[in-house]
Amino acid sequence: MAVDGILLHKMIPLLQADLPLRIQKIWNLSNTELLFQVHGKNAKKQLLISTHSLYNRIQFTNRKFSTPEEPISFVMLLRKYIEGSTIESIEQVGLDRWLIMNIRANNHLGDIVHYQFVIELMGKYANCILVSPEGKILDALKRIPPFANQVRTIQPGALFIPCEAQKKKNPFQDFQFDADKNLTTQFAGFSPLLSKEIEYRLDHGQHFSAIMQEIEMSNSLYFSNDHNPNHFHTIALNHLGTNKELSLEEGLDYLYKDLEEQDRIKQLVGDVMKFIQKERKHQERKLPRLQEEYQEALDCNRYRIYGDLLYAHQEEVEKGLNSISLRSYENNEIITIPLDPELDCKSNARKMFRLYNKRKKSQSYLQEQIQKTILERDYFLSLEEQLSYANVESARQIQEQLIKQGYLKRKNRKNQKKKKDRKLAIHSLVSKTGLGIRFGKNSFQNEEVTWHSPKSFTWLHAQDYHGAHVVIESESPDEETLRLAANIAAYFSSGRYSSSVPVSYCLIKELKKIPGAKPGMVQLGSYKTIYIDPNEEELNAYKLLN
Repeated sequence: MAVDGILLHKMIPLLQADLPLRIQKIWNLSNTELLFQVHGKNAKKQLLISTHSLYNRIQFTNRKFSTPEEPISFVMLLRKYIEGSTIESIEQVGLDRWLIMNIRANNHLGDIVHYQFVIELMGKYANCILVSPEGKILDALKRIPPFANQVRTIQPGALFIPCEAQKKKNPFQDFQFDADKNLTTQFAGFSPLLSKEIEYRLDHGQHFSAIMQEIEMSNSLYFSNDHNPNHFHTIALNHLGTNKELSLEEGLDYLYKDLEEQDRIKQLVGDVMKFIQKERKHQERKLPRLQEEYQEALDCNRYRIYGDLLYAHQEEVEKGLNSISLRSYENNEIITIPLDPELDCKSNARKMFRLYNKRKKSQSYLQEQIQKTILERDYFLSLEEQLSYANVESARQIQEQLIKQGYLKRKNRKNQKKKKDRKLAIHSLVSKTGLGIRFGKNSFQNEEVTWHSPKSFTWLHAQDYHGAHVVIESESPDEETLRLAANIAAYFSSGRYSSSVPVSYCLIKELKKIPGAKPGMVQLGSYKTIYIDPNEEELNAYKLLN
């Protein structure tokens, strides 16, 4: 469920409490999300504005975000006009799902000007619009041309026309209602879910005014027992049963964190995932053909026998034949030799020796190609699995490394400044017994973790699965730390939903690089195995899944 008017009504006071807010930085997290770094009465905060069709909302958040290197054009415009300006007021229009930020800024001459930043949170029509002091649209996150909507055009230069107000009663002021009609049609700000909850409570003897007073006093978000992500509100959902209660801001972060992360990854690396899947399938189709050719090459000796027999029986072989049967000198068996009818006996014999030499020489080449294809297939399979549980930063690293390896081309942009290589983010923690643990979530982080650690440290990896390389900063770790590291290796692998996952562990000095292998691939020497059931709660305790 998207945020309704009542829930937005509860969010507005949380934003107003910190006014005025100075806008210090503006980013886009995706094509539908904006992040403002603001400084209010208390401290620096992050203001998240989402215009996603399902997750649209506005809130302060403490989450850490990875921002794109290249901002979208709308963000560039916002930086030009309102970065460094001050949000003086934030007002919801009635109980509708849109609000206005009144912003005081200085123009290029230093004069004070006032802009309106309109945020409309209306499902698939959600939008952000910057309006000039003259009431004209400077730009919008989602432009709507005249041919798409003749009544309300949203594009630069058009006159801003506010959303039409709902002609419904304010449920905080007017408690009279028609019991035979749906509450959604009578009161502003009501979603179907809230209407069902209030109707349920009315049927169980609670007064409408008491319910609205409870909503007004609530600062929490309640989630239903059915674990449906669309079932939440600012009062307990008695008609569904409530299993979780969080503060409003924490609740929204809890609800949308993983869903939005996957959306950002899809927007960021959707083409990359398609490329990886295409390459993996290409290698899978290529491998059987190479293996078949190799088996044919191993049978090259028969062409040498064909050639010898043809030279020995030149007088019997006439031009124009498609084949001939001759007796072998080695085992006295009859051998049928295919012939080219356009060639004479000697030319057919020479052709057989050429085939023999070609196939004999190709054996080593085909072996190399088979090994290379297997490595390529496994490499792209591992990248595909890594993207399935990657965060935005990890996904971006995969994309960047594919560009460096020449698999992908970097998009050319005019006046693009050369970016410094980002340092790989290596994940680390300290176990309860005081030992450090480091691990990677993609092939390139794995490479860094494994080969830039002392050889006396302990290394772990899930057997027969693509996944994280984990390093314990000790030669002989205690069992509790070993099991924690094994849990990390098992969970951040394609075996995370299996039980009793085998995890190999050894000292880093027992590892070897595979010649010609891709990043993150190693060969083990002497190692031991521990079996572990991936435990998400343990990793949550160390905040590894945030």
